[in-house]
Amino acid sequence: MDKAAEIERLIGPSLEAMGYELVRVRLSGGHRPTLQVMAERIDRSAMTVDDCADLSRAVSALLDVEDPLPGAYSLEVSTPGLDRPLVRAEDYRRFAGREASLETRSPIDGRRRFRGRLVGLEGDRVRIATAEGESDVPLAEIAKAKLVVPADIVAESARRQQR
Repeated sequence: MDKAAEIERLIGPSLEAMGYELVRVRLSGGHRPTLQVMAERIDRSAMTVDDCADLSRAVSALLDVEDPLPGAYSLEVSTPGLDRPLVRAEDYRRFAGREASLETRSPIDGRRRFRGRLVGLEGDRVRIATAEGESDVPLAEIAKAKLVVPADIVAESARRQQR
């Protein structure tokens, strides 16, 4: 089992008891790895800086006790954000109707990248409506997937930064 999955199993129940759901745990880097813990509130209300600080303290305490990572590492606790990754099967149901981009491990119908409106999940296949038509993508073949930030939100953000 990989370290990220081990850490997810280790911290998941405690974070859930605190009112949070893990979205993703990712370990990256070499000499001094970075552990990214992405979570959201179970009640789906907005995450605050205080939520992230509480999560960081809880994760640090759990990892200090269990010590699954030898040596030094950096801990990052964050929210999924607008361009949230789609990690679990439930994500494809929950965000049906939203625009997403998917990248597959191997070509499906001659392509590896799909961008369009999520139709949902049918069995073990993600249905996505692209400009070329609807495609069924096996969930097991998806290497990366995330929601696409709507253009109006990107434009509004750009306007705010120019002020």
